[in-house]
Amino acid sequence: MQKINKKISMIQSMTGYGKSVVAYKEKKINVEIKSLNSKALDLSTRIAPIYREKEMELRQMIAKELIRGKVDFSIWVEKEAGTDAAPINRALVENYFHQMDDIAALAGIPGPQDPMAIIMRLPDVMTKTETEVLSDEEWALARQAVSEALSQLVSFRQQEGEALQRKFTEKIDNIARLLQSIEPYEKSRVEKIRSRIIEGLNSIPEADYDKNRLEQELIYYIEKLDISEEKQRLANHLAYFRQTMEEPAGQGKKLGFIAQEMGREINTTGSKSNHAEMQNIVVQMKDELEQIKEQVLNAL
Repeated sequence: MQKINKKISMIQSMTGYGKSVVAYKEKKINVEIKSLNSKALDLSTRIAPIYREKEMELRQMIAKELIRGKVDFSIWVEKEAGTDAAPINRALVENYFHQMDDIAALAGIPGPQDPMAIIMRLPDVMTKTETEVLSDEEWALARQAVSEALSQLVSFRQQEGEALQRKFTEKIDNIARLLQSIEPYEKSRVEKIRSRIIEGLNSIPEADYDKNRLEQELIYYIEKLDISEEKQRLANHLAYFRQTMEEPAGQGKKLGFIAQEMGREINTTGSKSNHAEMQNIVVQMKDELEQIKEQVLNAL
């Protein structure tokens, strides 16, 4: 039986597909599993009647491996032609035939020209009387098929997860680069704000002000526009996002929360920037982050 990796030190996607077929006597056991993104495990099953007694066990197998996602699971049986045909009850056919002969003789009338056509339409002539019983041997093979299909789906999720991780890394790198590009504008911005306020006061001839008090107010105003803390927190969130991507699979919700925190710091930076070039950079960071938020919804 193929084993499923229990811990994958990377992102997995919630999108996946797996299928397996095993042979048992005159039939084939088919298993198919599909998954899409979902906030929790949303499992739908279609189970052949012979395996319905094992539904809880099947659900537990799937939930243990897939954790989260909208999952469609099917297990069905294909039988060879003729093996599933309902048998003719020979004893009953003979009984019906003799009864028809006896009735015709007693009534003094001829018997039907085609008695078999009539008999085959009578009750229970073609009733399948045996009940299928699930053997341990068949269930072991069915479990094997389920495990193989799950393994395929997990492998599919890993491949999709690798693509997600490359995309996230690219976007995180872009945000980090944009964050660094803010620094030159940040320094010149302070001087521009100071010069603009002083020029405004000097343009009013009768204005009389305390230069020391003005300097204190300028410091207070500029401190309110300082984005050093926002930059540091955003840099920390970027590093934490990278770190979380390397943790065992199943960190999709956590990555979503980190992306939300990144958004808060980018938005605050934009509201404090008061500078056209800085605001343009913030817009670019928002665009990169939105692409992360869209894709993180599909991360397990």
